[in-house]
Amino acid sequence: MHTHKLHIALLAGGISGEREVSLNGAAGVEKALDPEKFIVRRYDPATDLARLATDAPEIDFAFILLHGRFGEDGTMQGFLDLLGIPYQGSGVLGSAIAMDKHLAKELYRLNGLPVADWRIIGHEDRISGAELLDSFGLPVVIKPVHEGSSLGLTLARSEEQLLRGIERALRHDSQVMIEKYIKGRELTVGVFGNSWLTALPVIEIVPGPGFDFFDYDAKYKTGATEEICPARINEEITAQAQQYGLAAHLALRLRGYSRTDMILEPSGALYLLETNTIPGMTATSLMPRAAATHGLAFPQFLERLIELGMEGRSKK
Repeated sequence: MHTHKLHIALLAGGISGEREVSLNGAAGVEKALDPEKFIVRRYDPATDLARLATDAPEIDFAFILLHGRFGEDGTMQGFLDLLGIPYQGSGVLGSAIAMDKHLAKELYRLNGLPVADWRIIGHEDRISGAELLDSFGLPVVIKPVHEGSSLGLTLARSEEQLLRGIERALRHDSQVMIEKYIKGRELTVGVFGNSWLTALPVIEIVPGPGFDFFDYDAKYKTGATEEICPARINEEITAQAQQYGLAAHLALRLRGYSRTDMILEPSGALYLLETNTIPGMTATSLMPRAAATHGLAFPQFLERLIELGMEGRSKK
């Protein structure tokens, strides 16, 4: 019996600060996709957008492995919508909302989800270090509003570090978020599905010695963090974290899959940090690991994401 192999455009590389991570992810995905079922072609948006548009009629599906701007923020999703190519994960709206950390937090809050207090500062705002310290205390978290993967992130322990951190983040973005630091354990919860959502086992992230918290280096340097799945938390907190992961996915108008990061205070209170619409996709990344614990090996997980992406998105 002859079955039609799906032509998959694997989009990786791009021009964001996370180009390398994207390329590493793509190599793993390409290896995991069954050659009996899929024909994979690679496209790097930094150079290949015209070729992707030309090839569109022959492409059945795009797997987007781009993180940060111009990949995870709705721009690539809109381009693929115009070309009539289905893809995995969230569409234009959800992708754009989740990438804007300020808007995402407003929507969490509107939906009754707990978040740390925050304030937004732009280039033209007069900044008073003393006033910010008064509102937020130390240490305090500073991050660009529109960057993925903790780029430009600072944990300031003094007024001087706070002001330097704001300056540094403003080099990445026109808006900077000042956020109350919540001390606790970092958890992350993946969910997947369209009309029916499934929450995956919770993962606990333990930054290695020398890392204050899960920053860009801790994320991508081998051995810099320990990831424990399932997390060492009781059933009640597990259920609550999974419930928050599902609620965040719905609040941000996402589809297909997402991964929400949160902090668990020693008191047992959970606070949402942010939701990733294209989580890291190497076999050892957080979400694929949680899927494996759930019983979906990496190749099966990828196939499930492709099925979910094709559901309700017809090829033109």
